Amino acid sequence: MWNDENLTKVLKEGGIAVMPTDTLYGIVGSALNISVVNRIYEARKRAPNKPCIILIGEIGELEKFSITLSKEQKNIIKEFKEPVSFILDCLDEKFSYLHRGTKTLAFRLPAQAGLQELLKETGPLVAPSANLEGLSPAQNIAEAKKYFGDKVDLYVDGGEIQGKASRIIKLNKDGSVEILR
Repeated sequence: MWNDENLTKVLKEGGIAVMPTDTLYGIVGSALNISVVNRIYEARKRAPNKPCIILIGEIGELEKFSITLSKEQKNIIKEFKEPVSFILDCLDEKFSYLHRGTKTLAFRLPAQAGLQELLKETGPLVAPSANLEGLSPAQNIAEAKKYFGDKVDLYVDGGEIQGKASRIIKLNKDGSVEILR
């Protein structure tokens, strides 16, 4: 499902899609494109001060966000086998459209090889769950279409998904960890 040429094309050309991620259905688009990120916020009716999780295909992509991991942070990331989103400091103001004033960004490196390949092809994707703010995440494409209708360029059907949101962990430069969810 992730090796869909149409999905890759839509995402690379600045579109947004609803697709299965490693946890739930997500409404996704390029994290490096301000207008795409703003479209996702509008479609979801997401609180403007609430950052989104960013899916990456490999750890090296953090450099695109002016983030360099400490040795301790790299070791902690390798320890987790379940879906975990890591919050890292991002002081670069050019990413304020992503960090929304928090000066932190949350990243997740999915375990699925197919999803990693898609992310390497498209670049990092903003990937909040596919729902309107305050409502339950869509468990199938029909639910997602009720939420978003024609505000989304492509829907990728992965069947029924009853996953759960990833764990969220704040990774501090000194190697200390705070579990937030």
